[in-house]
Amino acid sequence: MTKFNDGPRAGAQRAFPGKIYYSAKRALTTHASGGNVLIAATLLALIVANIPGVNTVYSDFWNQEIRLQVGSFNIFSHGGHPMTLLQFINDALMAIFFFAIGLEIKREVLVGELSSFKQALLPIVAAIGGMIVPVGIFWLMASGTDYIDGAAIPMATDIAFSLGILAMLGSRVPLSLKIFLTTLAVVDDIGGIIVIALFYSSHIEVWAIVAALVLLGLLFLGSRFSIQSKIFYLGIGTAVWYLFLNSGIHPTIAGVLIAFCIPARPVFAPKKYVRQIRAAIAHFNAEDDEALSRKSILNKDQMDWLKEVESASDKVISPLQDLEDSLHPVVDYLIVPLFAFANAGISFAGIGVESIFSGISMAILIALVGGKFLGIFAFSWLTVKTGLAPMPARADWRMIAAIAMLGGIGFTVSLFIANLSFGDGGAPMAALLNNAKIGIVAGSFLAGLLGYLMLRTFLPKEAQDEQD
Repeated sequence: MTKFNDGPRAGAQRAFPGKIYYSAKRALTTHASGGNVLIAATLLALIVANIPGVNTVYSDFWNQEIRLQVGSFNIFSHGGHPMTLLQFINDALMAIFFFAIGLEIKREVLVGELSSFKQALLPIVAAIGGMIVPVGIFWLMASGTDYIDGAAIPMATDIAFSLGILAMLGSRVPLSLKIFLTTLAVVDDIGGIIVIALFYSSHIEVWAIVAALVLLGLLFLGSRFSIQSKIFYLGIGTAVWYLFLNSGIHPTIAGVLIAFCIPARPVFAPKKYVRQIRAAIAHFNAEDDEALSRKSILNKDQMDWLKEVESASDKVISPLQDLEDSLHPVVDYLIVPLFAFANAGISFAGIGVESIFSGISMAILIALVGGKFLGIFAFSWLTVKTGLAPMPARADWRMIAAIAMLGGIGFTVSLFIANLSFGDGGAPMAALLNNAKIGIVAGSFLAGLLGYLMLRTFLPKEAQDEQD
C-alpha cells in the first residue's frame, strides 16, 4: 500500500485528485443523462423525415422566418434578411451551446482535468491524433471530389453520447478512463471551435469585428474588476453575438469568447461566507423555531437577516459556476436535442443501402470509425511508450482501444460542421448534406456499438474503487 507523508504538499496531492474526481463525475451525470434525450430526438427526426406527407411539413417548418423586432431593427437578422427557424437554431441556440462549452473549458483549465499538464497530456495528445488522422483519411478519400470541403466533419467527439455509453457500464469503468474520455472530448471541442473560426468565415465586415472586439474588451475589464452581475455579461454578450452574426465570423465563436470573459472567482471566499451566514443565523434562537411556521409573517429584522444569507450565497458562487450549472439542463435537455431533431432528419427516399458505402457517406464512416480509433490509440501508445505520460490507472491497452472506438461518435459537432460545409448551396449541396448526415449517423452508431461491446468485454467484471 502506498503511504503518504503528512504536510501541506501531501494535502495538496490528496486534494487535487478530489477536484479531478468531482469534475469527471459531474461531466458524467450532466452529459450522460442528456444523451438519452439526444438519442430520442435523433430517432424521432429520422422517423418524421421519412413519413410521406409529414416529412413535407417537417421540412417546411424549419424554413419559417423568425423575428425579434423593434421598429425596423430585427436582432434575428443576417445580412439584412430575417433568419429562418433552422438558422436560429444553428446560429443562435448553438451559440449558447458553445457558450456552455466555453464555460466548461475555462473551468477545466482552472481547476479540472486541464489544470495539470501531467494529468492532461495523454488525452490532449490522443485528441490531437483523433483529429489529425480522421481528417487526413477523409481528405485522401475526398481528394478531387465536390465534398472535399467537409474534411473537418469527422474530427469531433460527441461528449453526451460517448459519456452516456460509458455511464451504461457504471462502476466497472475505472475513474481514470472517465477522466481520459472527458478530457479528450473537451480538447476535441477546442479543436472544433478553432476549425469553425478559421475555415467557416466569409465576407468579413471589419466594422462589426472592431465593434465586437471593443465590447469583448469591456467584458474582459468587467472580469478583471470583479463585476459579478450576470446581466452585465449576458447583455453585452448578446450584442457581441449579433455583431459576430453580421461580421462574417460564425456567431458560435462569440459564445466561446464571451464565456472566457466570465469571472471564475466569487466575491466572498468560502471562509467569509460561512462566517457571515453563521452571524446572520445566530440571530434566530432555537426556542423560537416553533413560531416560524408557514403561516408566520417575518418581522423586518428577520427579513434583513435572511437577506444577508441570500446575498452572501449569491456572492460565494462565481458567475462562471452559476451560469454553467444553470445552462447545463437547458443545453442538454433542450438546445442539443432540438438541434438534433432539426438537423438529423435524413430522407432515405431513393437512397439504397449502397449509398452508405460510397461517396461522402463512406468517407465519413471510415474516418469516424477507423480514423478516430487509429488516431486516438496510436497517439496514446506513442505518448506512453516514449515516457511522456503514464498509462491511466487501472487501465490497459484493450480499455484504451475501447475508449478510442467511442471517440468515433461524432454526431452533434459533426452535424454542425456538415451544415456549415454544405448547408447553403442549393440542391446539389442539399444532396451532399443528406449523404453526409447518413455517414455521420451510421459512423457514430457503429463506433458507439463497437465501443460498448469492447468495454463490456475488456472491463473488469467487478466494480472499481471511485478514488483511483
